[in-house]
Amino acid sequence: MKTFPMFLQMAGRRVVIVGGGEQAAQKARLMLKTEAELVLVAPELEDELAALVRAGRAVQQPLVPGIFRDAALVFIATGCPALDNCAHALAKAEGALVNVVDQPQLCDAITPSIVDRDPVVVAIGTEGTAPVLARQIKSQVEVMLEPRLGELAALAGRLRDAVAARIPKSERRPFWDWVFGGTPRQEMARGAHRAAAESLKRAIAEGRPEAEIGRIALVGAGPGAADLLTLRALRCLQEADVIFYDRLVDPAVLELARRDAERVFVGKEVGAHSWPQERINSVIVSAARQGRRVVRLKSGDPSIFGRATEELEAARVAGIPVEIVPGVTAASAAGAALGRALTERGETDRLVIATGTCRPGDSAPDWAAMLQPGTTLALYMAVQKAPDIRAQLLQAGLPDTLEVEIAGAATTGHEQLCRTMLRDLPQAMAGIGNPAIILIRAPKSLARTLRAVG
Repeated sequence: MKTFPMFLQMAGRRVVIVGGGEQAAQKARLMLKTEAELVLVAPELEDELAALVRAGRAVQQPLVPGIFRDAALVFIATGCPALDNCAHALAKAEGALVNVVDQPQLCDAITPSIVDRDPVVVAIGTEGTAPVLARQIKSQVEVMLEPRLGELAALAGRLRDAVAARIPKSERRPFWDWVFGGTPRQEMARGAHRAAAESLKRAIAEGRPEAEIGRIALVGAGPGAADLLTLRALRCLQEADVIFYDRLVDPAVLELARRDAERVFVGKEVGAHSWPQERINSVIVSAARQGRRVVRLKSGDPSIFGRATEELEAARVAGIPVEIVPGVTAASAAGAALGRALTERGETDRLVIATGTCRPGDSAPDWAAMLQPGTTLALYMAVQKAPDIRAQLLQAGLPDTLEVEIAGAATTGHEQLCRTMLRDLPQAMAGIGNPAIILIRAPKSLARTLRAVG
């Protein structure tokens, strides 16, 4: 190594930033994460820096001898090479650590890429050789570390003395392993700060970690593309012991799971045996009762036509902790694939999500009643119902020229897009299979048309 990574104590120490433009502001933003005292050296400051001075978070001073005395760190970013070199010479004469923007040969200190989960901080450096690579690594680490990890670390720090008093020294390492790998971390990751604290305090009071119990997460895999998975969904997949997944889940999403996680297919294949919902409920509850971390992976969003209610109820009846991890729903993916917003100001100010297929024996939904002027109607599971949808809407007096858009397998390699009119909907569906979303738009101007016809 040519450089040695080290964390500096910054509370109450002076950091001098020479320059008043955007590059100086970038360094100021970085140092505002610390408790350092900021000194801005420039005759004029851009708006962001000037606001810091007005708020008392920084002071503005001229470039004069002695300005760098006792500075913990100096950043030089004037944009003028001659002025940068002059400021560098003055700072070095005072023995300061100096970073000159875009001049690595003048740098004693190099600013790393930082992942901030205060008080957990990860610094990534490439000794100035490959800053783009450092940013790429930072992005990967950001995904690995949940946003609330710092809150858990801070909580653990506040309770460290209590752990030392109640947990025998020989058992502290396993105890902290449990804190950062078990229930407290899982609770904090999902935003349950109080539950995490209570779990940790109970374990301290009892002098040992709580027995791990199984959990169930109903996770939305999104519309298909693996890179549309949420960070929380990714974390659940990487923590799961067993994953029960649907037919429409893209294999690339499963590849993001832990290598040793068990994968169980519970979806429905056309013409093949399908798992009844009651059996799915039973197996996910059974796995959780064994203390396993269970992911029920569903395409799209579990809360939108995902049969989540039955699985939530089964978990709650069994006394098993359960959470929903939302996913990008198919209607959103359809709009994105079509390059068009689902709502449009002045035309459609209401979005209605409905199904084209109900339970056997149920009557068809009243799609016409949903499609009031100013509405975009997004129909799920409606491929086979296209003739019925057209017939019902036409019978209700809606014009046969109504705009219809169809997105099949949106965001996947099998994506199919089509724009048509209501009168041609069944023919347009030819060759488009499930999964597909039908978007029918009834602009506000439709009200005037209907009144004229009436």
